[in-house]
Amino acid sequence: MFGIGFAELVVIAFVAVVVFGPDKIPGIARQVAQVVKQIRRFANNARDELRTELGPEYSDLELRDLDPRQIVRKHITEALAEEEAEERRQAKEKRSALPAGERPPFDLEAT
Repeated sequence: MFGIGFAELVVIAFVAVVVFGPDKIPGIARQVAQVVKQIRRFANNARDELRTELGPEYSDLELRDLDPRQIVRKHITEALAEEEAEERRQAKEKRSALPAGERPPFDLEAT
């Protein structure tokens, strides 16, 4: 979470106990939990409102889909997939199509 490991959490907890005292920690933890719930509720409401404003074709929209890095990655991946498909199609045409009037190869020893 946020790039914080177990050791960092222990240090933060120790500093919190020293600064606030052990009797105030449960109240502070409740307040932090309420703030996190409010932020989560706000984000969910924003996502739902955006979905309703954009219409039914965006009903599966997630907020992480609006991340510019994800958008660029998605478009690059789609472009590469289309390019590979086009190259395979051209290679297949090149292998299977004979020019007009040309006879297919024939091997007397193979028959």
